[in-house]
Amino acid sequence: MSAEPQTTREVMLEKLETLKKLGINPYPSGIELTGEPITTKEALKRIGHEVLVPGRIWSIRRHGAVKFFDIVDETGKIQVLFQEKVLGEDYETLQFFDIGDFLAVKGKVVKTQAGEVTIDTSEFQILGKAVRPLPNDWFGLKDMEDRYRKRYLDLLFNPDVRARFNTRTMLIREVRRYLDNLGYFEVETPTLQPLYGGANAKPFKTHLNALDAEMYLRIADELYLKRLLVGGYSKVYEICKDFRNEGMDLTHNPEFTMIEYYSAYSDYQKVMDVTEGLFKHLAKAIFGGTTMQVGEHSIDVGRSWPRVKMTDLLKDKLKLDVGKETQKSLVEYCRKNDIEILGEETKGQLIFTIFDKKISGTLIQPTWVIDYPKDVSPLSKDKSGEDGFVERFEGYIGGKEICDGWSELTDPKEQRSRFVSDTKIARKDKEEAQHVDEDFLEAMEYGMPPTGGIGIGIDRLTMFFTNTWSIKEVILYPTMRPKGGDNA
Repeated sequence: MSAEPQTTREVMLEKLETLKKLGINPYPSGIELTGEPITTKEALKRIGHEVLVPGRIWSIRRHGAVKFFDIVDETGKIQVLFQEKVLGEDYETLQFFDIGDFLAVKGKVVKTQAGEVTIDTSEFQILGKAVRPLPNDWFGLKDMEDRYRKRYLDLLFNPDVRARFNTRTMLIREVRRYLDNLGYFEVETPTLQPLYGGANAKPFKTHLNALDAEMYLRIADELYLKRLLVGGYSKVYEICKDFRNEGMDLTHNPEFTMIEYYSAYSDYQKVMDVTEGLFKHLAKAIFGGTTMQVGEHSIDVGRSWPRVKMTDLLKDKLKLDVGKETQKSLVEYCRKNDIEILGEETKGQLIFTIFDKKISGTLIQPTWVIDYPKDVSPLSKDKSGEDGFVERFEGYIGGKEICDGWSELTDPKEQRSRFVSDTKIARKDKEEAQHVDEDFLEAMEYGMPPTGGIGIGIDRLTMFFTNTWSIKEVILYPTMRPKGGDNA
């Protein structure tokens, strides 16, 4: 980083006090030098012109009566020259500046004898004094936790990390653009809810003192968005934070970002059409094409995605015809094939478990898996002519589940029955069940149009489009175990 050794925090604090004694404000409200500030990238193009550039000191080099600083901003880096013969007494204050300080420099852009574009400084102003030295060698690669806990250093030292989060921002922007152009309305629904629902997940609980009521952080926004369709909206979406009090691994974080969108007079086939179009739009907007790398595989999202029944996949890949199997025989199949189960699952739960453990990871090219067991899909409409199955789909790419949606159940009586059934079926944690939501059922009783809907994790979307298969790498501040007094 620097040709000059870094100083210690104690010395930096001493320099801070010295600047104050000299009457220099080390933390001004803004730039006091005259002129319009520009970026380092812009300054590099202004040879022969006077510029005003703010940035952070990245390196310091001394050569007799001159000093060279490199200053950086989010657009790049530029060299800055300070000459004692030009700056006079002000030159002496530079000895109190350190790597990491923020400053503004004003001067003419020139080329040095070595050919490097440089700002020949005529005026300068400190904008923010650092009192903790930046590490000479970023230690994050040695300690992954420090990279996540001190993301500001991770962003500062690793351009690839910043680029990844820039891609995330672009994805969210383009998702909105795509849905807005299709006539969807972006809305907001409650984060604090009196009853959680919309997914099978364990909630975070809290207490609302003003109402002396137990509340939950939302695990999904589905049930509130569908109320809006009852209220007359035809197309809605929401990008929001969801919270699930469950395990953490490479693809799961307790706090995560989801987009859900719903359209009236649609079914799961139409939702797949819209979503397939979304992925193609995002690929073209981010990469200029539809082919990308996912893990070790080259993926083309531009082709037509096959729509394959879950039961057909089980038959083709495992030679397992679940139509001829019983709950008991599927339990035996799981035990023989080292698939962890509780042993009390329904037949539908077992079908899904076998698929999830044995097949999902093999679906590399974009694939829609359709028609799921009813027992694992309490909000989905029945598949006509196929008892025990519903119109649900999941999108798989690179062996990972990217999105989940279905034709929405619109029969309030059937929905009540599904809620009751879901509270009774076997699962490790009963809190993951869908509960009977009387307020939602009442809304449905006023009439709900045929509806298709989907949920897509923004974090997983970013993982996919950046080929980064750890969720902590795509969340700026992932959930971490508290460290001492640190609640990060």
